[in-house]
Amino acid sequence: MYEPDTIAAISTAPGAGAIALLRLSGAKAWEVVGRVAPSLPLEPLPRRAYYAPVIDLDGQVDEALITFFKGPASYTGEDVVELGVHGSVYIQQRLLQALLDAGARLARPGEFTQRAFLNRKMDLSQAEAVADLIASQSAAQHRLALQQLRGGFGARIEELRQQLIDFAALIELELDFGEEDVQFAQRIELVALLDRLVDLCTELIDSFRYGNAIKQGIPVAIVGAPNSGKSTLLNALLNEDRAIVSEIAGTTRDTVEELMTVGGVLFRFIDTAGLRKTTDSIEQLGIERSYKKAAEASLVILLGDASHVAEGALRTDANMLQQRIGAGPRVVPVLNKCDVAGARPGKETLSISARSGAGLEALQQVFLDHVSGLRNGPGDIVVTNARHVDALSKARSALMEAKKAIDLGISGELLSIDLRRAQHHLGEITGRITTDDLLGSIFGRFCIGK
Repeated sequence: MYEPDTIAAISTAPGAGAIALLRLSGAKAWEVVGRVAPSLPLEPLPRRAYYAPVIDLDGQVDEALITFFKGPASYTGEDVVELGVHGSVYIQQRLLQALLDAGARLARPGEFTQRAFLNRKMDLSQAEAVADLIASQSAAQHRLALQQLRGGFGARIEELRQQLIDFAALIELELDFGEEDVQFAQRIELVALLDRLVDLCTELIDSFRYGNAIKQGIPVAIVGAPNSGKSTLLNALLNEDRAIVSEIAGTTRDTVEELMTVGGVLFRFIDTAGLRKTTDSIEQLGIERSYKKAAEASLVILLGDASHVAEGALRTDANMLQQRIGAGPRVVPVLNKCDVAGARPGKETLSISARSGAGLEALQQVFLDHVSGLRNGPGDIVVTNARHVDALSKARSALMEAKKAIDLGISGELLSIDLRRAQHHLGEITGRITTDDLLGSIFGRFCIGK
């Protein structure tokens, strides 16, 4: 069955906003729009907006602001037409149907960006950054997505990959002159390149800890004994009564998670069940889940009641908790209820009052300092995508095998195999090496219209 080349979609989510935008892309985009807006000129001027009524078989639908972008100077690299109409859901759906009846078809999820990739308007890492940009919920997420969208990451990977290709070509040329024992590729230069590439891959892989935390939200587990004020602290951070606060010990038996932006960074705060010995099987399940959440967190706030727990004892508890959950999360002891009679604020431990708000700004700074500490190295490129980390890890492994082959004096034929493997995995990042399954997986997660 013939599938029209021109695609159409509502590129803003349907709703009752003031303006809605419908977008078409393809060689016949202007021709299709001309069938629903017959007053338009047959030959439009690029980047020119036209104001015209739009119709369907039942009559006029609306008056639209219609803009034409001539390919390749457009988002997709093809002719693109955008129609701005009033935001009524009825108008949007009626006009979209008119465009489909005029010869367009509905775009698949991510198809506009996929066409931009196929038409070399962006590499695959940039295309993935578009999805990250759409999904960003904080300034930090937005900033990282924009950095990747600008293409610096892909350009650097492609530049180094090209150097590998050049060396591999020289080595394979040597194979054609095997009987003459000549070397076109200087091994010293190749080793230096391999060292640079291994260092870069390592730096980028290490940056994923920071990048993924920013992308997903920094998980912060709030743990401590019952009635230490964990739920009160969560409510104070969120500035709303999200968790139940009670004087009865063991009220929180399951984890409560909420998102909040602090200093432009998204955090996932996790209120947990109080840590204590208990014979209640249900409460014990909650306590075990608390330890599990603490082990999975990036930052753990161990809260202690300053009216009952001495600073030294809390710090000892923090060390014991750190040993139990492992070295991954960072455990920070915090004394709460420092405004209560008989409370003993710490000298070296942060002291707060979740109820009055005292010390919360200092605690929020602890959160932000922790995020800064996650970023290793001076590099300006941060990896946020698990697919990229996997490809970088495989490329680094191949590069190290190639270097080992040079050190052992292994034949150029086997060396070239390792170099081609490294090229392949680096090419997977930018999309120079792709499969239909990979593209379907990536663009299938996009919204329709983007």
